[in-house]
Amino acid sequence: MLLFHHIHHLQNFLQQAKSKQTTIGFVPTMGALHKGHVSLIQASKQQTQLTVCSIFVNPTQFNNASDFEKYPITIADDIRLLELAGCDVLFLPSVTEIYPHGLENKSHYDLGFLETVLEGPTRPGHFQGVCMVMERLLSIVQPRHLFMGLKDYQQCMVVKRLLYLKNWEQQIQFHGCPTLREPDGLAMSSRNLRLNAEQRAIAPVIFEALHYLKQQLATGSLQQIKMEAANLLLNKGLKIDYVEIADADTLEPVKEWNGTQTVTALIAAFLGDVRLIDNLILTS
Repeated sequence: MLLFHHIHHLQNFLQQAKSKQTTIGFVPTMGALHKGHVSLIQASKQQTQLTVCSIFVNPTQFNNASDFEKYPITIADDIRLLELAGCDVLFLPSVTEIYPHGLENKSHYDLGFLETVLEGPTRPGHFQGVCMVMERLLSIVQPRHLFMGLKDYQQCMVVKRLLYLKNWEQQIQFHGCPTLREPDGLAMSSRNLRLNAEQRAIAPVIFEALHYLKQQLATGSLQQIKMEAANLLLNKGLKIDYVEIADADTLEPVKEWNGTQTVTALIAAFLGDVRLIDNLILTS
């Protein structure tokens, strides 16, 4: 695996690869890698000829400075994991490499409704920061295929919106890859590293609540089953940001299900000071 810290070195290498008609896949990450990230690398390797992974903890998408400071950094382990997964290129830039003119975002991305629900109100400016770094990374790598995990469901929709806004939909094919889970159902996440043993034992209740919603989904009002799912979390001591059922394509909240609409359940909740998110399509 080749490691690049600087944009011009990476781009020189990628330009040579593209001159040979090499198809490039890109997996953007913030490090603290796990099997979920490995699955994205594997998906890229199956569909492309050269896989690029980036590790960059993006300061512009953190609402809380302490959350940014506490984000787990495991670079040595990450490199070993990527090498074992057969990743071809790792891009490991500094903050000044990505943002040479500082962190102030001079662009505003028209995310429309996506920025008004779920993660939007809870984390103001978060998705603007996501778009800021993704525009920068995609401009640098210029991949043909982009691979991201569906655990961050709303973020995936935001990135697809970015591709539309930048007129990149024809050049870059987006692949939303399934969420990988631990044997007890907990969605694999870098934030899981911050859970203590007691919290880790409790955390699978989030998937239990999602699975409960899937089991109880029926035509008519969804209010009661949402309340019952929320109570599962509250009874385990979690602090809830949201428990929502939404249209899987638009994220428009669904109050009454018509029996045919494709809907997804989405949960965000705190265990101590660790904020966990998860989602599950209810109609598959």
